[in-house]
Amino acid sequence: MGSIPAAIGFRVHSGWAALVAVAGSPASPAVIDRRRIRIADPSVRGSVQPYHKAEELGVSKAREFLDQCAKASQAMAKTALRGAIRELRQHDVEVCAVLVGSGRPGGTLESILASHAAIHSAEGDFFRHSLASAAAACKLPVRKVKEKELLDLARAKFHMDVNQHVSQLRKTLGSPWTQDEKLAAIAGWLALAGG
Repeated sequence: MGSIPAAIGFRVHSGWAALVAVAGSPASPAVIDRRRIRIADPSVRGSVQPYHKAEELGVSKAREFLDQCAKASQAMAKTALRGAIRELRQHDVEVCAVLVGSGRPGGTLESILASHAAIHSAEGDFFRHSLASAAAACKLPVRKVKEKELLDLARAKFHMDVNQHVSQLRKTLGSPWTQDEKLAAIAGWLALAGG
């Protein structure tokens, strides 16, 4: 293990996530890695939007399909996270941060499949859970941060406009420096600082 503390932040989409690793001083960390990781098995039809596919299947087949997708997604997330940690060997990855939505938990599978809005929320939760499971498998604590609260939490913690600070990183990192990467970096930065 390395001696430079680091954290990994994730911003999730259907079937993939932005992974950004930050390290160094919690007051002004450096971005040491950024990548897009796949967390849905492309060989399984419907795995990118598993609850949309499950809606077509009926409840009993939906459970089986969702279990199959969850196993594959968690395995892919674990492989991607372990690979990132291995490549960051001079750093000591201490924590992961996963941005989460503000929605309520979906309830039963039946109630989720009966509501298009609940299906979208469930898919976000599904992939975020895959990343949290991967972090647990790598023995890393997971900080879940509501995306709507991220900038306010970071501003309060660091007493600066973190969005502007992170946007300036494009000068050293180069393009693209996407919104997904910026938000994942801020989440990782906050986790690195113990926030």
